[in-house]
Amino acid sequence: MEAVEVAGLRIAYERVGHGPPLVLFHGVGEDSRIWRPQLGGLSDVFTVFAWDAPGCGQSDDPAQDLSAEDLGDLTAGFLRAAVPAKPHLLGLSWGSMVALELYRRYPGIPATLVLVSAYAGWAGSLPPQEVERRYAQVLAEVDQPPEKFIEEWLPTLFTDKADPAVVAQVATIMAGVRPAGMRALLSASGRADYRPVLPTITIPTLLLYGADDQRSPLNVAHELHRQIPGSRLAVIPDVGHLAPMEAPDAFNTEVRTFLHGIAG
Repeated sequence: MEAVEVAGLRIAYERVGHGPPLVLFHGVGEDSRIWRPQLGGLSDVFTVFAWDAPGCGQSDDPAQDLSAEDLGDLTAGFLRAAVPAKPHLLGLSWGSMVALELYRRYPGIPATLVLVSAYAGWAGSLPPQEVERRYAQVLAEVDQPPEKFIEEWLPTLFTDKADPAVVAQVATIMAGVRPAGMRALLSASGRADYRPVLPTITIPTLLLYGADDQRSPLNVAHELHRQIPGSRLAVIPDVGHLAPMEAPDAFNTEVRTFLHGIAG
């Protein structure tokens, strides 16, 4: 792992490969280890960067009252410090909100967006009662031993066809969650609504979803597709929320095809 300092915080990341920069933002309860199939599978043509978000993995915990604006500034600071050129940004689930916040505040930084299992923020994509249910669920779980809630989360992240070894890897990653980090990220993004941002996006954007995603279902995907001008929607059959891990070959092919089409 490498690291940079941004606003007094150590932000850790992995960097692999050579070529145009592709930066990966993981979801809540995860860290850069979630991207092993992409660090290996895309680094032949891209320099792949996978950060540990503030409060996750080997990165420092941010302030508990972290705001969306703070998160956007930290993300921009990380990109300026660690990434040497205009990057492609790929955000998974909560990581898609990181990418949208970055675009909202600093639209000149990214070259493209790849939004995976994405939301326009929970409040921008889900009914109000579901937003509050998820918010309360995370708050209730944050101080529990991870093994108490991991088993409840896993069936919402994968289909029943997923490789058990992959599911076990995700369980191991989630077991490392830190309460302080979760509280900070919930503070920044738990009630975010990025619907006003979507029509302003002018860079090439890929929306990439699993067909059987329970957490961010296809009606969410179609609404983002409708709102983001010129966006492309790709759906991987028989795959759930964590498409990059459940179907890495199909996922990597979609990302390659999109980014090569942009370069071409």
